[in-house]
Parts: sequence; structure tokens; C-alpha cells
Amino acid sequence: MSRLALFCFLISGLMLPSLYAEDLHDREPINYLTTPPQDPIAHLQAELESGKKQLAYDQDKGYLPALLSALEVPQNSQSLVFSKTSFQQRLIHSQNPRAIYFNDDVYIGWVPTGDVLEISAVDPQLGAVFYILSQEQTDAPRFQRKNHECLQCHATSNTRDVPGHLVRSVYTTRSGRVNFGMGTFRVDDRTPFENRWGGWYVTGTHGTAVHMGNNFVSSVNEDDTDFDRTKGANIQELSSFFNVDRYLTPHSDIVALFVLEHQTQMHNVLTQANYYGKLALHDEAIIKSMLEQNAEVSSESNVPQEYQRSDSIQRRIDNAAKRVVQSLLFCNEMKWEAPVTSESSFTPDFVTQGPFDIQGRTLRELDLQQRLFKYPCSFLIYSAAFAELPSPVLESTYRQLWEVLQGENQDEAYSHLDAASRQAILEILRATKTDLPPYWKEAGPNLK
Repeated sequence: MSRLALFCFLISGLMLPSLYAEDLHDREPINYLTTPPQDPIAHLQAELESGKKQLAYDQDKGYLPALLSALEVPQNSQSLVFSKTSFQQRLIHSQNPRAIYFNDDVYIGWVPTGDVLEISAVDPQLGAVFYILSQEQTDAPRFQRKNHECLQCHATSNTRDVPGHLVRSVYTTRSGRVNFGMGTFRVDDRTPFENRWGGWYVTGTHGTAVHMGNNFVSSVNEDDTDFDRTKGANIQELSSFFNVDRYLTPHSDIVALFVLEHQTQMHNVLTQANYYGKLALHDEAIIKSMLEQNAEVSSESNVPQEYQRSDSIQRRIDNAAKRVVQSLLFCNEMKWEAPVTSESSFTPDFVTQGPFDIQGRTLRELDLQQRLFKYPCSFLIYSAAFAELPSPVLESTYRQLWEVLQGENQDEAYSHLDAASRQAILEILRATKTDLPPYWKEAGPNLK
């Protein structure tokens, strides 16, 4: 084998790395454990230390109300889970569920009588970063970052092998213990209605459709053949299950749960695309360096003098972007069997966050009749996690998204988008996104 042939062989091997030889977050150039986070909790900690902000202490709920206020996390996002599937599992059961509150980039878990608040915040470069905050009153509250304890569950195949978020549906006893033998479900946009919310409380109506929420199995050791999903259906208040007065709201809102399940998985997709893009560009830099070094010492005229992006590297970038586009556009979203309604204020408050186009349309507008959103393109397209994707990944994402919305990409995965939906999404994005590539603005108004 000639020196050039051997060199090309080594290059091709580098371009097809085994991404799972080690944890993605431990690899160069990610460096999850050693890179200082730039997430909302890190920013809040800096503000606390500088005296710019303070957290008031509540004698009943500790720092929870103040933390929600400081991070602009709405109380009406409250979702209640009674399965023992979290850090404070010893305290959680059907009469003492854990409450989860969230906005676009922060998730906060609180258990009555718990010693700590559990927090997961989205860092645009690192993905999910995990913290706890002691509920003991102090003059200087400090968030403690938790890595290995949380990553055991939150950096696995269930989170796309990146530090991420996880919503699970499990068969649960009243004591909160899980019957794993009956199966578990990782919940995202594709999960059938009947497999959602096992181990969760759910308030709202949903017609004849049934789910696993508000319901219990009798044992963790054997199949519960009497588990009846209809028992937990269309429940609008929870006072018969536990003392709702202990919580900030009496709801575990069905719409909030749908949004929570969408955005947790959307965040994971964005983090995975960020990681894969960085790894591809890192490998590309190594290839370029090797080519330059080889060209300096080789007398063979056919050694390439300048590096051009290889098809392999470009495929890795395009594949990462394709996953983002398909998640943004709710590909393979579950089939809705009936309309969903809620008495909580979550729905109107969520919609009013916008942004809006001149016609008053927003990607946050909910449908709740045949699908989750009226215009099926994720509102997280406005997030920092999206904006800070590696440039080649972001460019590919915009290109692929434009091809779908223009009707140039007729792949079956996008068949759920009719011409009117594609037109509306395109118009809303043109009016509300300031960083669109120029060709988005120049495209004609009529879709194929």
C-alpha cells in the first residue's frame, strides 16, 4: 500500500468514528464536566452573589415560590408525578406527589417536606445541567451542580445519549413503587395517548380517549390484569387523591403535560445535533491538519493541497439537522382520538408569550382538537439551544426546513403538513425570526 493510500485509509477510518466508545459528553470538544455552564441557573447564581437578586424564603414551601418568580417559571405549569422515579423517591407516593414546574429552558421539581429543590436547566452548548438547592433557610442560597448522580439516568439512550430530560410513563402502586415487569414508556410526541402518564396525575377532559394517569396497580411483582385506564379518565379535580391545598395550584394540567413532553424531547434532539455537529467539525479539523502535515513531507503530486469538506462529514451534519427538522415539525405525532380541554390558566398564558406575526398568529397557538399545535412547528425554534447550533448544522437545518415548507421535499415523513400549514408556518417564521437566511425572504409566496 502506497503512503497516499495508507493515508486515505486512515482518514476514512477517522471519518466514521464510534460515537459510543465513550460517553459523548466526556469527549473533546464537548467537555461537559469541565466546561462552566451558561444556563439560567448559572446566571441566577451570579446575580445572587452580586446582590442583584435575592431569594425570599417561604416558611411552608421554602425557596420554591421565589425561585419560580426569579426564573419566570409559571405556577400553572404544575404537573404532579407520584411514581418513585426521581432523586427524592423516598418521599414520593400517591398522597405526596412531586410537583414539576417549567418554562422554555428550566425544569424545577419540588416535593412537600423535601430537603432540596431539583432543577434541570438547558445550556445551549452542554444540554441539560442538573442542580439542587437546599430548602434550609440561609442568607446566601447556593445551587449545587449534580453530575454523575443525575447522568446515570439522564445521559442514556433514553435521552439520545446526551445529558437530557426524560418523561416516563410507568405502572405505579399507591406507594409510588413501579411495576417494571409490566413495561415502561419513554414519552414524546409520538407516544400513543393510552401509554401516557402512568404514575402521574392528570386534570382535564379528553373524551373517549384513555390514558394511564390517575390510576394504580396493586403490586410490583406481577401483572395487574385488572388495570383499567377508564378509571383515570376525564378527571378535573384531584382532592379525592390527596390534599391539593399543599400545592401551588390544584391542577396537574393535561395541556401542560403535553407541552412538557414535547419540549423535553425537543431539547434532547437539539443537544444531540449540537454534539454531533461539534464532533463532526472536530474530526474535520483533525483531517485537515493531517492533510496539511502530509502535504509538507510528501513528494507525491496527487496529495491534496487544500481540504474540502468530505461527503462523510457533510452527511453527519445533514443527518443531525434532519433529526432537528423532523422534531420541529412533529413528524409521526400521535393520532388524536378526541379534543382535549383544561380548566387551568396554563393554555391562555402559554399562548400569550408569542411572538406574533402581523395577523396575530404564533407557533405557540394550541389546536387541541386534532393535534397539539395549530401550526406544527416547535416554538423552541426561538430558543438559544437552536440559535447556537454549530453553524454548518444550523445552515443545513434551515435549508432542509425551507425545502419542506416550500414543498420541494415531499418525503412521507412530512405528509401530515398540508399546503396551508406549510404556508402558515413559513409566513410566521418570516415575520418572527430575524436570523433566517436571505433565501427565506426571497422565496415566492406560492408553495408547491
